[in-house]
Amino acid sequence: MIYVILGTQWGDEGKAKVIDYFAKDFDYVARFQGGANAGHTVYVDKKKFVFHLVPSGILNPNVTVIIGNGVVIDLEEFLKELEAVGCEVDARGRVFLSSRAHVVMPYHKLLDRAKESRVGQAIGTTGRGIGPAYVDKADRTGIRVCDLVYLSREQLTKKVEAAYELKQYLLKNYYGMSEIPTAEAIVDQLCGLADRIRPFVADTERILQEAHKNRRNILFEGAQGSLLDVDFGTYPYVTSSSTISGGSLTGSGVGAIDTASVIGITKAYCTRVGNGPFPTEQENETGEFLRKQGNEFGATTGRKRRCGWFDLVATRYSIGVNGVTEIFLTKLDVLDGMETIRVCKNYRIRGKETDYLPSVIEDYEDIEPVYHEMPGWKEKTFGIRNFHLLPANARKYVEYLELQLGRKISYISTGFEREDVIVR
Repeated sequence: MIYVILGTQWGDEGKAKVIDYFAKDFDYVARFQGGANAGHTVYVDKKKFVFHLVPSGILNPNVTVIIGNGVVIDLEEFLKELEAVGCEVDARGRVFLSSRAHVVMPYHKLLDRAKESRVGQAIGTTGRGIGPAYVDKADRTGIRVCDLVYLSREQLTKKVEAAYELKQYLLKNYYGMSEIPTAEAIVDQLCGLADRIRPFVADTERILQEAHKNRRNILFEGAQGSLLDVDFGTYPYVTSSSTISGGSLTGSGVGAIDTASVIGITKAYCTRVGNGPFPTEQENETGEFLRKQGNEFGATTGRKRRCGWFDLVATRYSIGVNGVTEIFLTKLDVLDGMETIRVCKNYRIRGKETDYLPSVIEDYEDIEPVYHEMPGWKEKTFGIRNFHLLPANARKYVEYLELQLGRKISYISTGFEREDVIVR
């Protein structure tokens, strides 16, 4: 089996729980994009685990996890996570880091934070240096994992100096920073980390190609959400990598393989972190209810998530660009106790109704959601594991979404724990 599991919204859909839930049936779980800006939270036996780089499948003891070439790696965060997870499971020989992955450098973080602090330039990033690292990758000035573990100190220093020269000028003269690290200090830091990451470094594309050749089960783990994709998201309020299913191939190097299933993880309402369009956002009591009930605070930053109603237009769009074959609906229980539930079925832009996501960012300023209203339910859905035991209105809500999205909602999450899942 080859599965791709990803978010269909703006991230925070509950991917980590879903990946952990499926991982027991797979031999490999591979992360293919993003960096330490993504926070994946898993609850197992009432213990909370938060991952930023290490794939969530690590908690299943028979799974080998891969951090692919499409990821930009914060080495200190990677080592910190390995140390934390090592207290719970044996990770030896089960974690592999692509030699071709790009490294998030100290100056990337400085540039990210400096740009975000300037009036009119803020995208709402986490300040972890992800965007600048991908900029260097495209500009062919990036430092890769292989540079750290295979080059001499002299060779590495030349690369860092070449990459850092312009950035030093910008940080000092454009952003006005007085204290920035020297190239020599950065090389010292990298060399100190190189020996610690060396045991994990491998040609991971070869590992995955061999696994596929030998008919092993592979699960590709996406980070963030489809509406943050650099090509198909709400540009420019997007991340800097390909978050959609096609990115699983370029971000792992397995080639054009047949995928058994693309599972789109879809929250029962919508959230977004940071700036950018959010047509169904509720800056009112409804938004506060969803935030409180859903504990909608970023796992990476702790920031409040913006909350709103389910958006059929955006989700149908995500289903299309990903080739989603089935849906895993999460956080249905957060809607427990609501009198009325609204679902955005279309947009009205300057008086004209449309069922498709605009490509022009300025159009979002004029969007008026067209809502379909449904009665809510008072009963609790939390922890229910049988579809027929859900309140009647909760079942109707799921069936309405299923009909409108044109895909089967095969799984429904109703709680934190690994087994709090309805399989239909």
